[in-house]
Amino acid sequence: MKSHTLLMPLDMHLHLRDGVMLETVAPLTSYSFSGAIVMPNLVPPITTKEDVTAYKERIYAALGRVEAADDLLMVDDFFEPYMTLFYQNYDRAFLEDIVDDIAAVKLYPAGITTNSEGGVSAFDLNTMRPTLEAMSELGIPLCVHGESDGFVMDREAEFMTVYDMLASHFPKLKVIMEHITTKEAVAMLDKYPNLYATVTLHHLLITLDDVAGGMLRPHLFCKPIAKRPEDRAALLEIALNAHPKVMFGSDSAPHPQHAKEACGCAAGVFTAPIALQLLCELFDAHGKLENLQAFVSDNAQSIYGICPEFKEVVLVESPFEVPEHYGTVVPMYAGETIAWSIENVE
Repeated sequence: MKSHTLLMPLDMHLHLRDGVMLETVAPLTSYSFSGAIVMPNLVPPITTKEDVTAYKERIYAALGRVEAADDLLMVDDFFEPYMTLFYQNYDRAFLEDIVDDIAAVKLYPAGITTNSEGGVSAFDLNTMRPTLEAMSELGIPLCVHGESDGFVMDREAEFMTVYDMLASHFPKLKVIMEHITTKEAVAMLDKYPNLYATVTLHHLLITLDDVAGGMLRPHLFCKPIAKRPEDRAALLEIALNAHPKVMFGSDSAPHPQHAKEACGCAAGVFTAPIALQLLCELFDAHGKLENLQAFVSDNAQSIYGICPEFKEVVLVESPFEVPEHYGTVVPMYAGETIAWSIENVE
């Protein structure tokens, strides 16, 4: 039986939500990951030091039990939630006070995705400069949801001009292009030394045809929307070869089943409990298993300058049937059998 060991896996883009949903999904990540960058787009969003502290406490409180289908799994693990702030035009004194409590600031264009109504409506350098200069000097990365409000298939490509502006005007600012989906974003990656990127599991596996080419599959609908085969090929090239400026970020985004299987389907694909298994299957199929460690941990440690909690995850090439649901959330490939399983976590 083929096996593969990963050390300190990291998810550099994760949605944990809050309340009952947080209690359901947080242990599904903490079981097999050493840490994760936690998104701040709650309602209301995370914008103060008190918000950061309180949310982190709620995350830790949730790391005790998880219901997967009808089975209750108790977990006793080591996991670090790397906290983020929802971007606003913060002053330097505020950022100096909070720098040790956050890993990044997350910028959303206003209204472009879930709970982003309070995001940036205009990329005005004069208005944003004091915040971005302070972040540059304090070493706080800027994570960006990079989409315009144009035609849905063109939104990421149209946003490249904003990345140009940010990277060129603030050369000391680490800018993370989150969940990139296009060949244009891949090409942008090496244009500036301060540009980095996260890539999701689902964008490595699917195209828009999988979402809407036949019967609509709501549990594969996400934002940014899955793109064309040539875009997926570009993503696979940098992920499978563990480009040093690229990190795994699941963008695992849980919604209750009734919000996904409905008119006005909520955007988000839930992959947290099967991410490492599917990544092993994917990298193995392409003969690139030796690069998975860098993609899921080493690159992120270097880019963010973090030292995660020790965790050793042993995966084996053994069939795993994906549960139909975790609590009220339906995962990607629910009810299907995938080729790899988690054998042990130390």
